[in-house]
Amino acid sequence: MSSGDRHAASSPTGSGAPSGDELLLASRPVPGGLRQVELAVPDIHCGGCVRRIELALGRLDGVEQARVNLSTKRAAVRWRADRSPPPLMETLRELGFAAHLSEPAETAKDVTLWRLIRALAVAGFASSNVMLLSMSVWSGADPAARDMFHWLSAAVALPAVAYSGRVFFASAWGALKRGRANMDVPISIGVLLTVAMSLYDTVNHGPHAYFDAATSLLFFLLIGRTLDHVMREKARNAVEGLARLAPRGALVVDATGARRYLAVDLIEPGMRLLVAAGERIAVDGHVAHGRSDLDCSVVSGESAPQPAAPGTAVQAGMLNLTGPLTVVATARAKDSFMAEMVRLMEAVEAGRSGYRRIADRAAQVYAPAVHAAAFLSFVGWLAATGDVHRAVTIAVAVLIVTCPCALGLAVPMVQVIAARRLFENGIMVKDGGALERLNAVDSVVFDKTGTLTLGDVRLRDAAAIGPDALAAAAALAAASRHPYARAIETAGRHVRTPLAFREIAERPGLGMEAEAGGAVYRLGRPCWALEGGATPSDDADVILSKDGRPLAAFRFDDRLRSGARETVAALSSAGFDLTILSGDRPEAVRRIAAEVGIARFEGGLTPAGKTERLAALAAEGRKTLMIGDGLNDAPALASAHVSMAPATAADVGRNAADFVFLRESLEAAPAAIAIARRSAVLIRQNFGLAAVYNAIAAPVAIAGLVTPLVAAIAMSLSSIVVVANALRLKNPASVRDDAAGARAGLTARLKAVS
Repeated sequence: MSSGDRHAASSPTGSGAPSGDELLLASRPVPGGLRQVELAVPDIHCGGCVRRIELALGRLDGVEQARVNLSTKRAAVRWRADRSPPPLMETLRELGFAAHLSEPAETAKDVTLWRLIRALAVAGFASSNVMLLSMSVWSGADPAARDMFHWLSAAVALPAVAYSGRVFFASAWGALKRGRANMDVPISIGVLLTVAMSLYDTVNHGPHAYFDAATSLLFFLLIGRTLDHVMREKARNAVEGLARLAPRGALVVDATGARRYLAVDLIEPGMRLLVAAGERIAVDGHVAHGRSDLDCSVVSGESAPQPAAPGTAVQAGMLNLTGPLTVVATARAKDSFMAEMVRLMEAVEAGRSGYRRIADRAAQVYAPAVHAAAFLSFVGWLAATGDVHRAVTIAVAVLIVTCPCALGLAVPMVQVIAARRLFENGIMVKDGGALERLNAVDSVVFDKTGTLTLGDVRLRDAAAIGPDALAAAAALAAASRHPYARAIETAGRHVRTPLAFREIAERPGLGMEAEAGGAVYRLGRPCWALEGGATPSDDADVILSKDGRPLAAFRFDDRLRSGARETVAALSSAGFDLTILSGDRPEAVRRIAAEVGIARFEGGLTPAGKTERLAALAAEGRKTLMIGDGLNDAPALASAHVSMAPATAADVGRNAADFVFLRESLEAAPAAIAIARRSAVLIRQNFGLAAVYNAIAAPVAIAGLVTPLVAAIAMSLSSIVVVANALRLKNPASVRDDAAGARAGLTARLKAVS
């Protein structure tokens, strides 16, 4: 794509709206015969915007799903790949939202934040000065002095309201022009009515003016909106800062040996990249030439250097430490592991948990209810007293005091901060609804290899295996990512086999199968590899067979994942029912179960067998967290109530899981549960705070006992209280070197939020 095309593709809607071909180029295929595109929509600012965009895009022909992330101001849209791209940009333009196919160019500062800070500063200055002038009136000034103070208040308040109120007025006007209402509509109406009524009283020498209410309302609302923006930006920048560690481009070597520097977005799979010592790897790939050590902490969270040699898989963002490498790209930048992590983080708010759906439905009817309550208060007081001024004052107070800002912040603020806390613990969450499901968990099911253990298995007694058998097994194992297969491939890497295998296929949960010389070779579970399920030895982990007859038996050693014992002890002490479901031999599973202290375990399970066991637990009323890794765990991860996988899992496993933990330690499981439970408590508290506030404030305001100023302060403080309550979400205790201390810390944290 030329630079001009790229400019058009990222231009806002209007005459430069991108074509269907450009939408296709910017999209990527996703499972289910769909394509997905991410659009930057910078004008999104509230839950009402999210609902309107999702409903409008979801109605388009061919669109299967539209999800909007309020924190990142992005919309992810999926449509059927057999259809033409839907008119996304045109639909957003009709709704009043400018959109881009990519993020606008980065600026040195957060423009939105500085605009909010300037508006906040102006509102704060005006509010403090108008309040001082109002105190002079309240202290008993004579009529002439009172009128002067009112005019001085108007001179300060009117420009301040016009400047600071733009944040709310522009949004409200955009919604009203299209016959809709959002949370900024009642705010804007309340502020403007307060100013108009105060100006009327000032002109007519009235005893009261509420310029202080208008400026104070804007001041406190802007505090809440600024805090909301800052917290969302922190959640967003945490991952974007990670993504920015990937270089802007790389040195590419073509077939003729010529070298040229390409921007990272132009690198295609199959290109050969030169990565010097001290440089970061630009895209996912594998090492073709060279040996070095890699700092993988940006991907896995572990700081110990990892060796890299020909055949080693590498990921974008890894730092090459000691020697030059030639890397063959296997994915584009937008499909790299780093890009996937960014998408996982962005997806936390896109999920609609039960709490979020309740808040969305409540907010959807809240604005009409607020307007109706204010109007009925006006009509009722006018009929009762005949005093238009008093009726308007009470209606304004009702309009202000019942503004739904606190309700709108109740859920998303907690979810944003929870995502931040999870990220700080090396955990990525793909769906905001997963947090709610994790809170309900009462059982935990572990896979063994790659989960309770690191999957860093080593072949025992490799020297006792014949070279021909070892070479044949290594050739088959090279096509698999299973830890046993990788251990065999490593042990037999330097032994050549005369066999030429055709169409090597992996049978999930069983092993590898291929043909050579008219014979069928199998490398995998003994009961599958051998005819009749017979085994030459009871302790063989993997068998190599030819036409069902054994050629060699392989046995392995594995080591526990860091924190496995402490995690199991903490979960068990907290009352969770623990089980191991593994495809490995029952003997190997029994050994690991005894090491970590889990009484219930099953081995030799196929992927379907794991799924059946999870279905049986669900039938018993259990809410199960499945923690697994690998191709054979994907169906179980997808069918569990909620699921988690390590970053080292196969791509399909990571895609099927709700959570992905990046660090080696298994402490991610109890940490995530603790954060999810604490988040649920805070969300319920926020709902309760909003409900109690409105239950008290609305009747008091309708009864005429609240002035617009008091209403402004009360409503603003309710929003700040909700935000402050969400900020109470803290990190759980982490696993330390002291096992007893780790168990005590994790168990106490889990029990504390139960």
